[in-house]
This record gives sequence, structure tokens and C-alpha cells, in this order.
Amino acid sequence: MVVRCSAVSETVTTAPPPALPPRERGLTRRTWTLIVSFLVVAALGLLGGFARVPYVALGPGPTYDVLGKVKDTDVVSVDGQDTFPTKGTLRMTTVSLTDDVSLFGALGLWLSGRYALAPREEFFKPGESEEEVQKNNELAFSESQTSAEVAALHYLKYPGMVIANQVTKGSPAENVIPLGARIISVNGKQVQSAADVSSALENTKPGDRIEVAFEKDGTSQSTQLTLGTRDDGRPAGFIGISPVDRADVPFKIKISLSDVGGPSAGLIFALAIVDKLTPGELNGGKAIAGTGEIAADGTVKPIGGIAFKMVAAKEAGATAFLVPAANCTDAKQQAPSDLRLIKVENLSDAVSSLEALNAGKDTPNC
Repeated sequence: MVVRCSAVSETVTTAPPPALPPRERGLTRRTWTLIVSFLVVAALGLLGGFARVPYVALGPGPTYDVLGKVKDTDVVSVDGQDTFPTKGTLRMTTVSLTDDVSLFGALGLWLSGRYALAPREEFFKPGESEEEVQKNNELAFSESQTSAEVAALHYLKYPGMVIANQVTKGSPAENVIPLGARIISVNGKQVQSAADVSSALENTKPGDRIEVAFEKDGTSQSTQLTLGTRDDGRPAGFIGISPVDRADVPFKIKISLSDVGGPSAGLIFALAIVDKLTPGELNGGKAIAGTGEIAADGTVKPIGGIAFKMVAAKEAGATAFLVPAANCTDAKQQAPSDLRLIKVENLSDAVSSLEALNAGKDTPNC
């Protein structure tokens, strides 16, 4: 018997493999580039914004009309003496100094074209604090006021005197000539200026005995001194006092101006004193500005920052600017347009130039 077997056909369906978790994809190169670039920019921004550079920024500073008032107080006042009215303006000029400058701050100031950068060590000595610099600047400003007063009163023919401003420790004058004493004569020669003290010692030598006459608290005295040896190698004998010129007048001049340092306002202060103590308007009612350190004998010395001071003067409305003769070359190259530059070598030059300007005459220009 043949058993016929019928084949059973089965359709087998293959099941898909179990699902796997999605594959984690890393950051693309482009994304990494963007992140790194951002971090670099952020780091540079922090560096530029906070990192300090060893430079200071110099620019035009404020100006002050010394014939006017600041905070309702006369900048230059005279107590105990009649004064004359003034007109116009006579401006002292300053330079602003910005310390603690960041990298970006320095770049921005420089790009503005209004400021210049200078190495910090030119203004701050190694190890010198900002407080010490400020104190030195204030001292120089105070000394400029004294020199301006002496120069102005000397120009106006008021009498002067010489005082012992310092007495050197260990010198022949120590404990003999009091600090602040008025020096009357040295080695038999009358003293009318600080320079007369040196002149009186020209033909002396260490070991010589000389006589010094002085006055202190209304009492006149004279003393014999044995001259010492100078530290500077000069053969003349040494007393040990630092003589300075002072005005000998029965009235008091006061200059009231704060937050300003340095010696460069001396010329303008002297002119203000002359203007207030003489009839008429020295500047003819015009807007005048200027700068210059002044010595007690009226000599005008050069200053720094002339370019910034001229810009400040021009912006304040000045039409003429008094320039120390030694600054004329730089001033001519950097002067704003339409600002007349008047060259001055001493106080007498400055006064005569302002009088000529007032009268419409020529002045010695840079």
C-alpha cells in the first residue's frame, strides 16, 4: 500500500531583531570650532577689559579762569590792598592724566585721537604710590603760587625779602640760623634776592669765618659762622641754608583752587595778580589762555603737554594762548586753527604782549 503523504507547505515569517537604543552622535567639528572661538573671544574680552597696561592716557584737562570764581570763591584774591576790576577771561590750562588703563580702554582712548599714551614710569617712579605722586604735585602747585606772587610783586616794584626756607642738618647754620628767618646780609653784603646769598660766598672757602645778619620774630641778630664744605664740589664755603625769595608787603594774596597739581600755572597766576593790582584790563576784555612755570625773578620755563592745553584753551573759547618760548616749536606744529600763539620768555614779555594785543599791535608770536 502506498501511502501517499501530502506535503504540508508552511510559510515561515522571520521576525525583525530587537530594537537597539539610538546611537549617540558626537559634536561636529563645526560646533567645536564655534565653542572654542567663543571661549577665545570671551577670554580676550576679559583680558582686554580687566588687564591693566603700563601706560597712562594724557588728554585735554579742565581750564580755570583765574580772574573769576570757582564755587563762588575768587580764584585770586587780595586782602588788605585795593584792587581794580578786571574783564574778559584769563585761563590756566591743565592736562588730564588717566591711570589704571585697561587694554581695551587704552586702545579706545588712542583711537579717539584726543588722547595720547605714555609709559607709566614717566609719571610714577618705581615704588612710588599714587598718594606720593599726588602729594608732590600739590607741593609743586603750592610752590608755583608762591613764585607767581613773588614774580608779580617784583614786577610791580614792591619790596622783597629772603628767608631761610630750609636749614641743613649738621651744617654750620644748624641751631644758629632759625628756620624761616629773614636773611639781611651775608659776609658783609646786603641780601635782596636768594641769588645774593650765593654771590656773597663766591670768594670764600671752607674754614673761613663770616658774619650772617638775620631777623626772626621782629628781632635782628648777627652771628659768626665757620663755613663748611659743599657736597657739589664747588670751592666756595657752605652755610647750610636754602634761601628763597618772598614778597615783603602788608597785604595777603590768596589763590583758591583745589584738585590741581604741578607748577605750570605760575605765569597765569602772576598775570592775574598784576591785573588785579593795576588799573585797566590787562587782557582788554578778551579770552586769553596760557601756561608756563614761573621763577621768582619772572623767568618763564617750559612745560609738558602743550598740545593738550591748547586744545583745552580753544574749546574754552580762548583766542590767544601764551606759550613759553622753549615750547614754541612744538606748539606751532600742533596748535588748533585760529588760536594765536604768543611767545613769552618772562613775565614782563607776557604783560607787554597782552598790552600790545589790547592795542591792536603786533606781538612776538611762535
